[in-house]
Amino acid sequence: MDRARYLEPSVREDLAEKMLFIAGPRQVGKTTLARRIMASSETSAYLNWDNRGDRAEIRAAHWPGGSALVVLDEIHKWRAWKGWLKGEYDRHRDRLRFLVTGSARLDVYRRGGDSLQGRYHHYRLHPFSLAEAAGRTLASLPEPGSELPVSGRGSRETLDALMRFGGFPEPFLSASTRTLRRWQKERFERFFREDVRDLESVRDLASLQLLADLLPERVASPLSLNALRENLEVSHRALTHWIEIFERLYYIFRIRPYTSLRVRSLQKMPKAYLWDWGVVPSEGARFENLVASHLNKFCNLIEDREGYDVELRYLRDRTGKELDFLVTVGRKPWFAVEAKLSETRVDPALRYFQERLKIPWVYQVVRDARRDFVEAGVRVLPAERFLSALA
Repeated sequence: MDRARYLEPSVREDLAEKMLFIAGPRQVGKTTLARRIMASSETSAYLNWDNRGDRAEIRAAHWPGGSALVVLDEIHKWRAWKGWLKGEYDRHRDRLRFLVTGSARLDVYRRGGDSLQGRYHHYRLHPFSLAEAAGRTLASLPEPGSELPVSGRGSRETLDALMRFGGFPEPFLSASTRTLRRWQKERFERFFREDVRDLESVRDLASLQLLADLLPERVASPLSLNALRENLEVSHRALTHWIEIFERLYYIFRIRPYTSLRVRSLQKMPKAYLWDWGVVPSEGARFENLVASHLNKFCNLIEDREGYDVELRYLRDRTGKELDFLVTVGRKPWFAVEAKLSETRVDPALRYFQERLKIPWVYQVVRDARRDFVEAGVRVLPAERFLSALA
């Protein structure tokens, strides 16, 4: 499973300037990526905070001599990690390069001032997208505001595999339903036994696990905290805290509604999607989650690598009209996407929001479609063709 990942060229380039933080969900391939980069370094060291011996080496600051690459894995589990790392980086920046990986949001974890500001670049590593799984990479990212470079046919077989096995490397590359079941079970158990236990203070772990069981059934719908609170019989404060935990630890990501005076849009109630869309039971919701994950990866890469203010939102007004996804740059609409399983008729909500918000590019992405056509300014096309244009 040692294959190049889409972030590798950017990480190698940026390591020459600053520390690199790579965050992402458990088992998405962070350690594999780090070890590939270590393999091309003459001197390197890999230290994992979860290993008792490595913890002692980290705290004692036992580094290789001369110029070297130091990989620190899961160090965010140490409460004092930011201040300590600042000191080590400032002391050894002339000869050591630091690559920090972790299964939590390293840019915000552990509240307080960011003492590392200006000393690192931060990347989020995502599961395989269709383009990456098919072994294709974009020569360059599209300029925000421009039309997406949708060309070529895309791979229907790769899309089918992503729908079935998800985008995490181990189950996807194995293409085995048995491996998928075991991997999902073990990942779920380790998520609560290690990540939640080590990083969060949760007394009612059973209810937290029950919440995780409920979320796959609520993918693609506005997330009603009141309904979940009544189901779990917990306080609103506790539930809000648990949702934030799931987001910090890369179990879910939330998409919030886009607000504008031009439409009577909703102000609150985000949607929640899973990083592992393979556990979503409904085919329609799973497909929407897959599209959301591709768009989230695309936005994160443009933000992390190029520094643009790019966000993924959805649209819903008070009359019930809804559009699945809106990508904005500088808070202005860039392009919109509606995900459909088989519908080829243009959704009226696309034209409604396109006209009112002046959205430059609008796509209706269809799971089971063979045609690619434009109608009233909306491009309707097969999902594999559209998704292959994303990172």
